[in-house]
Amino acid sequence: MDGGEGVVECVTRGKKGGVACGDQVKFAFTSAGKGVIEAIEPRRNLLYRSDEFRSKLLAANVDQAAIVVAAVPAFHEELLIRCLVACEVADIPALIVLNKADLPETEALARALAPYSGLGYTLLRVSARENVAALEQHLAGHTTVFVGASGVGKSTLLNRLVPDANASTGEISLALDAGKHTTTHARLFRLPGDDGALIDSPGMQEFGLKHLDLNSLMASFPEIRERRGQCRFHNCRHLKEPGCAVLEAAKEGAIQPSRLKVYHWLLAGLK
Repeated sequence: MDGGEGVVECVTRGKKGGVACGDQVKFAFTSAGKGVIEAIEPRRNLLYRSDEFRSKLLAANVDQAAIVVAAVPAFHEELLIRCLVACEVADIPALIVLNKADLPETEALARALAPYSGLGYTLLRVSARENVAALEQHLAGHTTVFVGASGVGKSTLLNRLVPDANASTGEISLALDAGKHTTTHARLFRLPGDDGALIDSPGMQEFGLKHLDLNSLMASFPEIRERRGQCRFHNCRHLKEPGCAVLEAAKEGAIQPSRLKVYHWLLAGLK
């Protein structure tokens, strides 16, 4: 962490944990360049994922999340939807950053992602190796967390945006069609000119959402949220209920079947 006069390597006191990248903390020096965290200041927000056993904190006090996707390795829409749901629940605006625009496979994915613009998400198309101007405009003056699968080019984007970051980049496994993990923990980098900050988070292949409840799940899908109160039954869960406005919209093509399917999967996994 930055102690104002340089980097101070800090540990938590006792068994206290739960410090996220981006947290504002109070600490005390224990020796030169070392300290102990005494307290965590109240957070504006917190982005995290969870399973049955634990939570994985990604970033705190951010202005937005940039969910990085790419056509190579193979794109999995469920992971994108889960990331967006987590951002909605945390009240963190999300950008969808389609990287590797220089690849021929990207065109088909760009068409598949087009409906997300209609849901209110900003969709940016960039190439970490050629042009990131569209992304730079959205990062200026903000604290942004990068989220996405391994191999989509988050670290390459980081190195382009923050030249002295020296983030490790990895090759893509052709056999598994997946990226190799190169970032092992979240880390904050200042953008050039101190015009904002980037938090680079580890690549992932899944995003657990065990912390959701029914109300937060429904509210996290814009197409379901905007139809609140339009169903025949006030407690409609949008499964098979008659008079469901959400299911009717899906039949009419106003809701993407893939997104409704993930909603049903998440609903089935609620406690």
